[in-house]
Amino acid sequence: MDQRLLLMHQMMLGDAPRLRAYDRALEEAVTPGDVVVDVGAGLLALSLLALRHGAEHVYAVEADPATAAAAARIIEANDLKGRLTLVTGDARTVRLPRKADVLVSEMMGNLGPEEEMAEVLHVIARRHLRPGGRVVPRRLRTWLAAAEFADEGWGLWGADFYGYRLDPVQELVAPAAQLHFFQRPPRLLTEPTVVLDQTLDGRSPSRQTLRQRLPVTTPGRLHAVLGFFTADFTDDVTLSNFPSYPGCNWAVWVWPLRHTDVAEGDELSVALRRPARRDVRAVTGWRLECGLSRQRRS
Repeated sequence: MDQRLLLMHQMMLGDAPRLRAYDRALEEAVTPGDVVVDVGAGLLALSLLALRHGAEHVYAVEADPATAAAAARIIEANDLKGRLTLVTGDARTVRLPRKADVLVSEMMGNLGPEEEMAEVLHVIARRHLRPGGRVVPRRLRTWLAAAEFADEGWGLWGADFYGYRLDPVQELVAPAAQLHFFQRPPRLLTEPTVVLDQTLDGRSPSRQTLRQRLPVTTPGRLHAVLGFFTADFTDDVTLSNFPSYPGCNWAVWVWPLRHTDVAEGDELSVALRRPARRDVRAVTGWRLECGLSRQRRS
């Protein structure tokens, strides 16, 4: 197994809030005797949680052959061949022998939609989910907000570094996204605004407004626009990669801007742009068009 993939799964398993959210949601969604399909099953953490909460059988669908081979070892080591079936292949094309009562997946990217979870689950739900079946999570939203960093990340390149200037570096940044794990909360200069609202059961329409306006509500030094996701599991269980928390395996998507003073009443116009379909999973390939209009000063 590729060691980078192993480390990625290690980080995900070490993300305690992530596991708690799925554990609580599956406890509510799964009833004894249910059939569960785990889409993008990886090393089976969600499949095992579903069994823990009473699933009669879990079909674990994993597209990557090396990851699936490692998952097969876990099934054998736990003597689960009668309760957990590994299916290797693209979830959009596999055929399963039974309808599912519950679909579960963890295919949220750093920005939210880049792993195409909504599109994949829509196909699976249409083919394999029983009427009245449940999907975990049930909603995925992508947000944008303008921010002023604390003394980290893109906020470091300012005019006062122990009395010295580092701001010439701002001239060198390429128009491209960065990923950042926050050590301390940044200061939001606008309210977070939803640009993509995806329902994951395939029954309700998703809302896409990739172009938005972000009015400045807090004056400050504009450093970047942040992109992050919120996944809704139940009425009281949600998961988000912002604000960051200790052990979070998702970074926040950051579009750096030249440091600019902004005041209440100023407004950013932003448009989030997807990369070409073949590159949609590369989160740093997503782009932002951004403009600033200023309130007239007296």
